Amino acid sequence: MSALLEVNRLEKRFGGVVAVDACSFTVAAGTITGLIGPNGSGKTTVFNLVTGYLRADSGAIVFDGFRVRRPEPAALARRGLIRTFQRARIFPQLTLVENLVLASSQPWWGLVRAGVRPAERERAEQLLGEFGLAAHADVAAAELSYGQQKLLEFAATLMSEPRLVLLDEPTAGVNPVVVERIAGHIRRLHDQGLTFLVVEHDMGMIMSLCDPVIVLDRGAPIAEGPPAEIQRDPAVLDAYLGD
Repeated sequence: MSALLEVNRLEKRFGGVVAVDACSFTVAAGTITGLIGPNGSGKTTVFNLVTGYLRADSGAIVFDGFRVRRPEPAALARRGLIRTFQRARIFPQLTLVENLVLASSQPWWGLVRAGVRPAERERAEQLLGEFGLAAHADVAAAELSYGQQKLLEFAATLMSEPRLVLLDEPTAGVNPVVVERIAGHIRRLHDQGLTFLVVEHDMGMIMSLCDPVIVLDRGAPIAEGPPAEIQRDPAVLDAYLGD
């Protein structure tokens, strides 16, 4: 499988702290790749660097064969790379349909100027139906439970028909029923051809969902491979259990 995302020797320092240290890995097209590591290993910082929410001190990012010289979230989204966050980022005062339309690649002021166009509403309602949220289409997002808000954010990533979705702790703070629903959506969308890079603390979910799994420790990869291999790797066990 060809590489859809290539991360080459990324580095990021915060003062004297090295958060990401010569970090290199690839995400092959058509995979659900897991990115794990102990607390403070640099997982979310890597996500922020790849998606343009932080500037790297050095290193390179290649997406779909093109070097991304200055990662910028909106530009990357238009090219097919989009992400979620540890805490769901939604617009609580807007309806679910409006949230999804706003997540598409149009300028944000288009919603205010022209309202929701019929084609956009049709696409939004289709996604809400797929995620079990159709009954709430015209309800303010603030009225949803937190688990439903996570599903809404996930659905919103699909409005622009991305090629790669980065999920940052997609099941954090939700109940086991919603965890299973989120995992099911990832599998379903993967079967339809979507590629994922997933950061997640739920090791059961990672090991049952992802292949390969990349392990970070102190800002750099220390292991990569199939889940069963990763679970036996001495360096991984030491990173999680060592002093």
